[in-house]
Amino acid sequence: MKWFTKWRQRFRTMVRYRLLVLTSVPIIITLLALIALTMYWTLAYSWKSALAGVNADLAVASNSMEVLQREQRLQLNAIADSYDFQIQIERDPKRIFSWAQSRADKYGVDFLAVYPASQIDRLPLTLRQPLIEGRERTFFQVMSDIELEAITPDLSSRAEIPLLNEQVIESRGLISRSLLPLFNEAGELEWIIDGGILLNNSTELVDRIRDLVFPEGTLPDASVGTVTLFMDDIRVSTNVPLDSDNKFGRAIGTRVSDEVRKSVLENGDVWVNRAYVYDAWYISAYKPIRDFNNRVIGMLYTGYLEWPLISRYLTNLVELGFGILATLFVTGFLVYRGAKDLFRPIERIHRVVRLVRFDQDARIGKLGLDPQHELAILARQFDTMLDQLKQQNEAIRQNALELEDKVKERTASLHETTEELRQNITLLEQTRSKLLLNEKLAALGELTAGIAHEINNPTAVILGNIELMEYELGKNATLVSEEMSAVLEQIDRIRNITRSLLQYSRQGGVQDEITWQHVNPVIEESVTLVRSGTKKSDVEVVTELNAKCCVEINRHQLLQVLVNLQMNGVHAMNDRGKLVVRSSDWLDENGNPIGATISVQDFGCGIANENLTKIFDPFFTTRRSGTGLGLAVTHGIVSGLGGEIKVESELGEGTTFTLYLREKIQTDDEITSLQVME
Repeated sequence: MKWFTKWRQRFRTMVRYRLLVLTSVPIIITLLALIALTMYWTLAYSWKSALAGVNADLAVASNSMEVLQREQRLQLNAIADSYDFQIQIERDPKRIFSWAQSRADKYGVDFLAVYPASQIDRLPLTLRQPLIEGRERTFFQVMSDIELEAITPDLSSRAEIPLLNEQVIESRGLISRSLLPLFNEAGELEWIIDGGILLNNSTELVDRIRDLVFPEGTLPDASVGTVTLFMDDIRVSTNVPLDSDNKFGRAIGTRVSDEVRKSVLENGDVWVNRAYVYDAWYISAYKPIRDFNNRVIGMLYTGYLEWPLISRYLTNLVELGFGILATLFVTGFLVYRGAKDLFRPIERIHRVVRLVRFDQDARIGKLGLDPQHELAILARQFDTMLDQLKQQNEAIRQNALELEDKVKERTASLHETTEELRQNITLLEQTRSKLLLNEKLAALGELTAGIAHEINNPTAVILGNIELMEYELGKNATLVSEEMSAVLEQIDRIRNITRSLLQYSRQGGVQDEITWQHVNPVIEESVTLVRSGTKKSDVEVVTELNAKCCVEINRHQLLQVLVNLQMNGVHAMNDRGKLVVRSSDWLDENGNPIGATISVQDFGCGIANENLTKIFDPFFTTRRSGTGLGLAVTHGIVSGLGGEIKVESELGEGTTFTLYLREKIQTDDEITSLQVME
């Protein structure tokens, strides 16, 4: 690894090796181009030659099959001309069928039958007319096990082929069949000779064809020439081995690939290409086998192993590669030795450049070359440039020192100006916030003053009419005393509300009466008011009142806050749902009570996160019919009571407002000192 890193660094940094690479690149590119062209031409030529060869082999195999079928017909003619056949017909024509079966082996066929012309109906319709016309027929045919059994009893068992990896036995048989018509002296069809060969498991037949197609010495070493007969897509007779490496067994009972099956069996085309034959790649050619109706019933295949051909091709490439590497080595060595005088001056110049980069005062000097040599001229120019550069660097250093002093002065002045600007911006932001708040409060004051005036006038009329009704009723007023008391109490509440609005808008003023009392009764009263105001709504108000501590509060203001929060919850739930009001003691870290907490929880639409910081601002609202004053007034009342209000909300789940009320209202000084301590 270190050796590789060392030489890699040399090639990347040293001129000698980089120049060696540059001079070798044209040679390498030329040689690579030649290699590519050679590979392309040889591969294309070899591949085309291989395909043409296997196609020719397929033609030879097909001709061999035709020769075998011709011999098969000649055998039937020999039977018809034989003395035994003529004697048998003359003496005992009824036993001619059994006689023919007994002579099948003698004439080299698997089955032999002779039957009179009256039984021509046992043959397919397309075969009858040619026989009547006196034409011999030789063809391929697929027979079922029943048909084979009818011809010869043991023929069906000989045709059985177990399909590998499928646990199925193929019982059909592929036969080469010949029909020979015999006529009497009157020219009438009298006898039909029917004979043929069963091609299933006929290893001698395919071996014979293979020896004709692939004579010894025509294939590369270790290659295997194969011939196969297919019935449909099943190999019924083949010398393709089950193990192509060890040339073991025969792949009878295996199927052809889907690609070949579609092309040859379904489309009826001749297929010539490389194909995966059972367990190895073969240069292959397939041709359809047709029956007497011109239907494709099988295939004839020839092919040989692809790997020996590829191996021979790769061997040639390796030999070519070694020759190229040797050529590169020799040319590189010659370039390196021839350029040695050129490398040394360049390396010396490079060394001086590196020293100068590390601020060392170095010069190239004389290189021992002719003064008019280009490198000698370059060295002198470079030394002159270094002298000029040294002078310029000194001048730049002096200017830099002066510039640095000026920058320090300007930076200090800019820092002071920036600090002053930041303070002015902060002050401006504070002033802007105060002006904005004052504008809101001024608008709120004007609005609440008008509201209080408009509310107080009808309130005074209502109060006067109540007193008049009480006077007119006299003693009967006791019958509606509770109702009149409730009306008077609500009128008093209306006045307190208008007074609270005025107090909030004026930022101070007359304080309402502060009393020391429990919060639970006030909560119950607020719930009663909310329930009476939402009778038409489908809202369930649930209370969990556990507070025991008394706090300093203005009862009317707290009632206003609670009613406002509960009504907001009802509106958030669209007047339908569950509203929970809770109270509990507010405890410090040591568990001592410091006040009471009141929470109002709804299960409505919730508040978006970006709106949580704005809901207590005056005039901010997300409801069309809202004014944006409810929560602003609520916040002002709670702050005036020395308490706090917090909100928790999840969009789509609901909102919880929590009031924190202290036992004793803190003064402004106490609040300020507490904030300083925190």
